[in-house]
Amino acid sequence: MKTSSHEKVFWHPKWSSDLKDDPLLGSEEKSKFQNAIIKYLSYLKKNSCKACFESAKSYLATLVGAGVEIESERMGLRWFFSSAMKHDNESAQSKNVQGIENTAGRIDPEKADQGETEWEKRLVERLRVGQYKWRTEQTYREWMWRFFDWFGRDPLSAETEDVKKFLSWLAVKRGVSASTQRQALNALVFFFRKVIGNEPGDLGGYSPSKRGAKFPTVLTKNECKLLFANLDGTASLMGRLMYGAGLRVMELLRLRVQDLDFGRGILIVREGKGGKDRPTVLPEGLRKELAEHLETVHLLFGKDRSENVAGVWLPPSVEHKMPSAGKEWNWQWVFPSRQLSVDPRSGLMRRHHVLEGAFQEQIRKAAIGANIPKRVTPHALRHSFATHLLEGGSDIRTVQELLGHSDVATTMIYTHIMNKPGLNVKSPLDSI
Repeated sequence: MKTSSHEKVFWHPKWSSDLKDDPLLGSEEKSKFQNAIIKYLSYLKKNSCKACFESAKSYLATLVGAGVEIESERMGLRWFFSSAMKHDNESAQSKNVQGIENTAGRIDPEKADQGETEWEKRLVERLRVGQYKWRTEQTYREWMWRFFDWFGRDPLSAETEDVKKFLSWLAVKRGVSASTQRQALNALVFFFRKVIGNEPGDLGGYSPSKRGAKFPTVLTKNECKLLFANLDGTASLMGRLMYGAGLRVMELLRLRVQDLDFGRGILIVREGKGGKDRPTVLPEGLRKELAEHLETVHLLFGKDRSENVAGVWLPPSVEHKMPSAGKEWNWQWVFPSRQLSVDPRSGLMRRHHVLEGAFQEQIRKAAIGANIPKRVTPHALRHSFATHLLEGGSDIRTVQELLGHSDVATTMIYTHIMNKPGLNVKSPLDSI
């Protein structure tokens, strides 16, 4: 079978590592997806064709013809193509955008991502009317596609019992964590209420996930130093600021110039988890470097203004009151992307902040370069911030406020992973 010349071909050499790091999947699901993708890639090699939707359909058709149950294969390939498309988007955003006329206007209405199916378009509409964040929109859409794959029919026809069965399937067959199961529940409840227009009814009785929360990865202070030493340029500044202020990764990436208060030595997190604002510490040792970084960012800002590039994305409430604020200096991203990209919601060509995936990859490579024998993600820096503060004698309530935890019980997890947890207990082995 040959791949037709007009068919979109996907190249995804990092699929294995992406699958391993996918937080939405349980270990059993990851294993099944990995096997499905490996078999598909072997099929491609054997038949001298490339990864595309057409070859995937042909492959699944051969399995059906052989009497093979294809649920896992179909879901595994859907994950593969979804992940590949995300990488395609990041690659497109990293390329130098040249020769684009009228960058201040809408490039192409078709570039605005409105969804593929009728039910997804209705879901997207309700999410945007409700002014949900892009990250939330992506998560809810992904969960509804997972539900669609499992359900096998239009989700608009789903009923309460279908939701309960799906949630039970996630826990029993896929082994997802309790937080992941709750995330799926939130997406489905939103779909029922806002898209279908019905209350989901009594959702009690489904099998809750038994997988408890895991201890977070925490780096020692020396490991933090080694990690930072293996980061270059802006990535190094981002990593140190994330650790020094205890930020979540998206809180770091969404920082705007006005959120840095050098005079008072504080950093304001806008609309953090739960939509809350909070102040946290602005590390003294980074103030000069951050000020110099902003001078460079200001040059990029001046270039965008001279070329009449559309302003940066604004929260809908701000854009409604101050439509031109996106072109003002104080609203610019602290860590802007080097290249312009198309806003998936509006179709406008504008400057976004640094991509989450790009920063995660830099942290991963730095950890390997530093020979740190732990699974290091950007979030490990936030965990390390909290643990090191508590080890240094900071009050747990203060740490709770700096982290933005609504419940102190969430912060308490760090007391269990300190060097001397609880009441300074010593191992009985040390007394032998």
